[in-house]
Amino acid sequence: MRVYTENTPNENVLKFVCDETLTQGGVEFTKDSAATESPLAQVLLTIPFIKQVFITANFVAIEKIDAVSWDDVKDDLLEIVNEHLEEGIVLYQQKKQPYTVYAEMTPNPSVMKFVANAPLVPEIIEIKDKEKAAGVPLAVAIFKEYPFIKEVFLTENYVSLTKDDSEDWDLWTMDVRSFILNYLQAGGIVFEEFYEFKTEAPEEVVVKPREEFTDIEEQIKSILDEYVQPAVQNDGGNIELIGFDVETRTAKMLLQGACSGCPSSTATLKNGIEGLLKQMMPDVVDNVEAVNG
Repeated sequence: MRVYTENTPNENVLKFVCDETLTQGGVEFTKDSAATESPLAQVLLTIPFIKQVFITANFVAIEKIDAVSWDDVKDDLLEIVNEHLEEGIVLYQQKKQPYTVYAEMTPNPSVMKFVANAPLVPEIIEIKDKEKAAGVPLAVAIFKEYPFIKEVFLTENYVSLTKDDSEDWDLWTMDVRSFILNYLQAGGIVFEEFYEFKTEAPEEVVVKPREEFTDIEEQIKSILDEYVQPAVQNDGGNIELIGFDVETRTAKMLLQGACSGCPSSTATLKNGIEGLLKQMMPDVVDNVEAVNG
């Protein structure tokens, strides 16, 4: 078999990993997409329970609706992907779309967000120092070019960069924007095929896999995803639920990207997320604790 399935942190997204490179970039298709460059995506998106298809590197990521179980459909989807792979019609080679990149400030004064007009990664990549950048050529290039960059955070279509105190973003924003733009335009690889996506956390913190969540943790996670995550991602960060302590009624969160170490993060959690959880889960959640990634 040339294709196998692989789970992702999102239980509604399953990866169909191929034994060959499909594309150097990433292409996302939704129900509203014509998907003319991908016969595979065209077929998949006619299936009612499929919401989105993402093709990048050596895999196809498929997002389904909640009402359908992967156990019931993944074998049929595996066959469809394998057939298209054998016929060489997973993704047609198109002329490169010109990249655009713009810079965006975040609530964290040390972090600047650089947004591209195309998907860069299928899952979160957080690199806390240059020694851990292996497998992510874009991060390696950024660390090499700008010694004052301490951390690189990638998700979806943007890169969040955390600087040290030696330089000011006012002096470097446009230079860094141009560097990232030129790198992408030249066909630079964002991440290698062998790169293992995983949640970075302090050694003392163990982030529980979603499939191990209790009913309460699943409720908290769903609230975070619907009401909190969009705003957090817009600010160049990410928030993950570590777990919930029933005895102390405390939800513990992991902050990543621009949110990690941000001066306003604690206040935001206390006044925003904690209040939201108390309102939506009364007599269940009393406290929220944050751990910087």
